[in-house]
Amino acid sequence: MRRLTDRLRWRHFRLLEAIDESGQLSIAAERVAISQPSASRMLAQIERTIEQPVFVRGPKGMTPTPIGQVLIRHAKTLLRGLTTAANEVDAFAAGRTGNVRVGSVTGAAVAYVVPSVQRLRAEANGADITISVAPSEELIPGLLNGEFDFVLSRVPPPHDPRQFDLLQGRSETVEFLVRPDHPLLRLKRRTRQDFRHYGWVIQGPGTPMRDAVERAFGEHRIPLPEEIISTTSLLVMIAYLQTSDAISPVSSEVAVLLEDAGVGGMATVSFPAPITIPPYHLIQRREQGLGPLATRLRDLVIEALQVERGRAR
Repeated sequence: MRRLTDRLRWRHFRLLEAIDESGQLSIAAERVAISQPSASRMLAQIERTIEQPVFVRGPKGMTPTPIGQVLIRHAKTLLRGLTTAANEVDAFAAGRTGNVRVGSVTGAAVAYVVPSVQRLRAEANGADITISVAPSEELIPGLLNGEFDFVLSRVPPPHDPRQFDLLQGRSETVEFLVRPDHPLLRLKRRTRQDFRHYGWVIQGPGTPMRDAVERAFGEHRIPLPEEIISTTSLLVMIAYLQTSDAISPVSSEVAVLLEDAGVGGMATVSFPAPITIPPYHLIQRREQGLGPLATRLRDLVIEALQVERGRAR
């Protein structure tokens, strides 16, 4: 097989992405502004180059083969990189300073990303900054697809940590949010068993937060509640807590923010035994080049994480 870098072009990658998104060759051809026969010939050229089929044709459309999935993933990364480069050039031409896209789990976004962005704004007025808050299960695929410059996240299975550079990390501790007149707050001395009487509003099964709380309750022989509402939305969580006796585990950073800001009138209850979540890290793809703005924001976040780590000692 001849070197793919000598044979594949940007137009090939654009066609692969369009077919993957639409599932139809005719629609993909329209999206890349070529005729369907030209698209068919181009796809055949790609498959001759790699000596394997890229898509399987079926009654419901075209679906990528395993090697097609590899090509499409890299195609999306390359195309997003080209778009980012074009946007940065346009931004500099317009007198702005570029753009940066960061993804983060909730606690890290509250404690480190937002303050770092505020510092960056003071240095780079006019920068285009995007912050996406999501579970690690969504952030890591987004990082691989080129949606983010870097993320603050864990590496969930089945992803291989060796694909990434795991930089500064931070562990999280768990607090429970409750409404201000919750029965738990009226207890002078709370025991672990006092928590057995209340339902949960919590992230879904398999998430680090859920696993940590379920493990803690299991270790202390506290039965899990029959009523469990699964959500990743902080607004849904607050709305439900305000009108029920449910309790909601959150990271200590989120609990402090909500209490200090008076958001939703929430109060915090600590579990009698510490509950910790495996650490998240600042993560970027191996050998990924960052623009000046993304590099500066990354360094500010690392600095904030290092300061907090020093305090913890």
